[in-house]
Amino acid sequence: MPPERNTIRRAWDAVSEDYAANRQADGPDTALIDELIADLSPGASVLDVGCGDGKRTLSNLAEESGETDAIGLDFSRRGLELARGNAPDARLVQADMTAIPLASDSVDAIMAYHAVFHVPRAEHPSVYREFRRVLRPGGVLLMTVGTSRHEGTRRNWLNSGHPMFWSTPGENETDKQLREAGFEGSEKRVVDDPLGSEALFVFTEARS
Repeated sequence: MPPERNTIRRAWDAVSEDYAANRQADGPDTALIDELIADLSPGASVLDVGCGDGKRTLSNLAEESGETDAIGLDFSRRGLELARGNAPDARLVQADMTAIPLASDSVDAIMAYHAVFHVPRAEHPSVYREFRRVLRPGGVLLMTVGTSRHEGTRRNWLNSGHPMFWSTPGENETDKQLREAGFEGSEKRVVDDPLGSEALFVFTEARS
């Protein structure tokens, strides 16, 4: 049985500094941010879901996007405290991605790096419906996708003394859930992730 969301949140509060210490600010996956913002108009809003300490995504988004309105969302208070130092110009929101406290059709793009698979897979369709709700028609989603069906907890993650939970229904089921939530036109890339292994990313667009 998946742990309660508050259990996962407390784990992220505890592991945020350990996680940040094991990541670098730039890498092949952050280069995807340039592609995300390339077609956005000045003043566009980009929501970084699961922004954590902001070092790898939110700070790069703010640096590359110029006039783009960067919003960081995370349910870890400690992660957002770190993000405030790494991305001082971003708007930060503490909330769960299953219930995003933004108006419908209010952002032009969403990034979700290494985030959704920390939500129990049974709740992934709700997450994607929330993404579609807050995205304007034609808006773009860039997210990390779990490639195989898996659900479990890794003890003493990053030698931090704290557990971390992962859950994914697999690549094909994720594709199906995204289509059902109102996304289309997926493009996939495999690049290195922050901890040195490969990760699958998908660009997909909110149907008009």
